[in-house]
Parts: sequence; structure tokens; C-alpha cells
Amino acid sequence: MGHLDHAAFGLLTPVLSYAMAVVGAALGLRCTVRALDASGPSRRNWLITAASAIGTGIWTMHFVAMLGFAVRGTDIRYNVPLTILSLLVAMLVVGAGLFCVGFGRDRARSLLVGGLTTGLGVASMHYLGMAALRLHGTVRYDPLLIVLSVVIAVVAATAALWAALNIKSPVAVAVASLVMGGAVSSMHYTGMLAVSVRVEPSGAGLPGATAMQFIFPLAVGLGSYLFVTSAFVALSPTARERAAYTSAERPTKAAPAEFPASTGPPAASTASTTTSATA
Repeated sequence: MGHLDHAAFGLLTPVLSYAMAVVGAALGLRCTVRALDASGPSRRNWLITAASAIGTGIWTMHFVAMLGFAVRGTDIRYNVPLTILSLLVAMLVVGAGLFCVGFGRDRARSLLVGGLTTGLGVASMHYLGMAALRLHGTVRYDPLLIVLSVVIAVVAATAALWAALNIKSPVAVAVASLVMGGAVSSMHYTGMLAVSVRVEPSGAGLPGATAMQFIFPLAVGLGSYLFVTSAFVALSPTARERAAYTSAERPTKAAPAEFPASTGPPAASTASTTTSATA
């Protein structure tokens, strides 16, 4: 059996991956809260943004953590198409869960279905990403730990969607994001504990790309997307702020309409004076 190291760079990758999970969760929850206050195309657009944020945050968390993954006795490469597929699956399945919550009429049923769908999406992303691994050896999994990791993912997703439906305060959303980030990280490392590798030394080259060639640049790009989108969401007004701005403008627009009426009596008085002078 090959010796597995889940933190080859020390605490750097676990801490950074947790931070990415928290940022993605916070942005996704804020977008979901905005979506629930909107309707029509606006609700759809906010939910799409939320799905891309959560999916991107989870994917970036996974592969930043994988930068610290090493197996003694073999190099590691990643299959590029499978790695990209794992990102798309994360976004699409998380989006399906969010749309279920955003447009469902029965909140309890929508929450359960959405949480299950989103959780399975998170787990699917993780194990697709693991399937993209290429190394000299055989990868095996502990079935019990796989099931536990999936359960953690479903519970975390359901709790996050419940928070989006019931928590409106930015401070409460921040706390929920910290909890969700911890749950996603726990799911990842539980899934990684299920892994064992039987190394088969070989001098043959491995197909695929190294983490630094492919995953690191992509993770940096997606992380930048999360931070830019976070700034956009923070600066865009909420539905309540737009309503307050509209109501504050109405008296200003009504004032010019009242002005001619107030000047009526002096004009009438002037006309009367002119008539008297003529007489």
C-alpha cells in the first residue's frame, strides 16, 4: 500500500480550501436570498448565479485540497475532460436543487428534494474528481466511508438551503456559510479517508496534466470569479432598497405638477387688476 499524504504543503491547502468553500457558500446563499425576493427572469438569473457560485466554490475547495494530496511511490496526473466534467456536474446538479427550492410551491417538499439533489451533486463532483486521478497503482475505497461522506453532503446541502429560506440577516448568512464550508470540507476529507492506493511502480509516463499545469491555474481563475461576483452582489441593491428608492422619488416627481396650481391665485389677481385699470 502506498503512503497517502493529504496535506503535503502543511495547513496551507486545508485552510485555503476551507476559505474557498466558505466564499462559495456565502455568495450562493446571498444570491438565493435575492432570488426568493424576486420574481420572473430576475429570480431565474439570481438562482443561476447562486448555482455557479456554490458549484464553483465546492469544486475549487476540492481541487485546492487535492493540491496537497500525494502518494509515496508514484506521480499523480489528472484527466482533463473528467476534471472539467466534475465542475459542470457540480454547477448543474446544484442548480437543479436551487431551482427546486426557488420555484417549488411546497416549501418542505422542495427543501427535502433540493437538499437531496444538491448533496448528491456535491458527492458526484467529488468522486468524478477522484475518478480523474491517474497514478501508477490501483485506487480502492471503503464503502462505509463513502456512504458517510454522501450523508454529510446531503445534510450540509439541506441545512444550507434551509438557511437560504429562513435566514435573511447578513450576519446569520455569514455564520451559516462558515458552517456549510466546514461541512463541505468534512465531506471531502471523509471521502479522502475512504481512499487507499496499491502502488505498482512503473517507468511508463502517466497521461493527463499535473496539478500545477492545469488545476492550479483553473482554481485561481474560478477563485477570482467568486471574489468579483461577490463584489457585484454586495454592491447591487436589494429589492427592498430599490423599492425604497422608488418611493422616495415619487414626491419629487409630483411637486412640479402642483406648482402651477399654487400660482393660480396671483395670476387671477393680476388679471383682475388689469381689467380695473382699463375700465
